[in-house]
Amino acid sequence: MDNFRFYVPTDIRFGKDRLATELTDVLDVYGKNVLLVYGGGSIKKNGLYDQVIDLLEKNQNKVVELSGVEPNPRIETVRRGVALCRENEIDVILAVGGGSTIDCSKVIAAGFYSDEDPWEVIAGRKGFQGAALPIVTILTLAATGSEMNIGAVITNLATNQKLGVGGPAMMPKVSFLDPTTTFTVPAYQTAAGSADILSHLFESYFNITEGTDVQDFVSEGLMRAVIKNCPIALETPDNYDARANLMWSSSLALNGLTRNGKHGVWSCHAMEHELSAFYDITHGIGLAILTPRWMNYVLSEQTVARFAQFAHNVWGITEEDPMLAAKKGIQATYDFFKACDIPMTLPAVGIDEEKFGEMAKQAVAHSTIKTDAFVPLTESDVEAIYRECLTETNFV
Repeated sequence: MDNFRFYVPTDIRFGKDRLATELTDVLDVYGKNVLLVYGGGSIKKNGLYDQVIDLLEKNQNKVVELSGVEPNPRIETVRRGVALCRENEIDVILAVGGGSTIDCSKVIAAGFYSDEDPWEVIAGRKGFQGAALPIVTILTLAATGSEMNIGAVITNLATNQKLGVGGPAMMPKVSFLDPTTTFTVPAYQTAAGSADILSHLFESYFNITEGTDVQDFVSEGLMRAVIKNCPIALETPDNYDARANLMWSSSLALNGLTRNGKHGVWSCHAMEHELSAFYDITHGIGLAILTPRWMNYVLSEQTVARFAQFAHNVWGITEEDPMLAAKKGIQATYDFFKACDIPMTLPAVGIDEEKFGEMAKQAVAHSTIKTDAFVPLTESDVEAIYRECLTETNFV
C-alpha cells in the first residue's frame, strides 16, 4: 500500500427533511449572495426548486440563477457562471442537482479567482491549487460522487475534449444528501448513475498496487450494495432504503476511501470521456458498455487472480477454476447492466466505428493509460475495445 493523505472535510447532512431547518444557517456562514446552479428543470417539477427559493427569500438572500447545466457540463456554461459571480459579488454557490451541476459549480468557483479563462484552468493542469468560492450542494442523483470530492469534468465540444481538474478548494463545504430527492429520477438515469458508481469502484479495484485489502474489501461491499439496491430502486422508485444505499455508495465510491493508498490511472474513464466528448452520450451508459469489454480484453494469466476474486467476492460465483470464474464474473457484470435496461452496444447509443481511431488517439493522449494502467493500453488496444462494443457479447 502506498503512502497517502485522507482529508475529506465535506460536512455531510444525510437524510430527509433537513433543508428547512439547516440550509440557510449553512449558507449564512459564507454570505448572503447566492449563485443557484441547476440543470434542465427537474427540480422545478419535483418541487425542490420552490422549496429552496422559498427558504432563501425568507432568509433575505440575494439569489442569482444559472440554469440549464448540461448532462456533460460545457465550458460555455462555466464561463457564464463565472461572469455571474463577478457581476453579482457572489459569496457562495448552491449547486442543486447531480454530478454535472456540481462539477460545473466547482469550476465556476475556481474560475472566479483566476485570471485565466476557465478552460485554461482545466486544460493546463490536473491539480488546481488556487482559491475557490465556497460550494454547498443538494444532491438529486446518485452517480458521480462529486458531492464529496475535489474533482470535476468539463466538456469542450469545440475541441472534442472532455477533461478533468481538481483541487482542495473545489471540495464542497456542505452537502445535503436526502434520498427522497432521488425518488423521481427516471429509470434510465438511475441505471446510468448506478453504472457510474460501479465504474468508480471497478477502476480503483483493478489497480496495480499490492497489499490493499482494506480498500479492496470496502470496494467489494459497496459493489454488492449497488448491485442489490439498483434493481429495487428501478422496480420501486420511492423505496427509501434502496435510494439511501445508492446515494451513500455514490459518495463513498469516489471520496478517496477506496482509492487512496493505490496508484495507477483509470482505463475505462479515459476511453469513455472520448465517447462523451465526440457524441455527448450519458457518461454512465458509456462506462457500462465499455467496462465488460475492457475486463475481457485485459484478462490474462497475469490478471486472472484479481478477476477471480472479483467473481467470488462480488458475484458469489463458486467456480474453482480461476479463468472460468473470471469469465463468469465478467459475464455477470454485463448481464447486470443489461438487466437494468442499459443499451449494451455503441450502435444502440448512436455511435459507429467512424471515429474510433481518432477517439483512441485522444484517449491515450489525454491520459497515461499507455504506461500507468492496470494493463497498459495503446491506441490500437483502445480501438480494439471500441470495436468489441459494436455487437452483443458473450464472455463464457
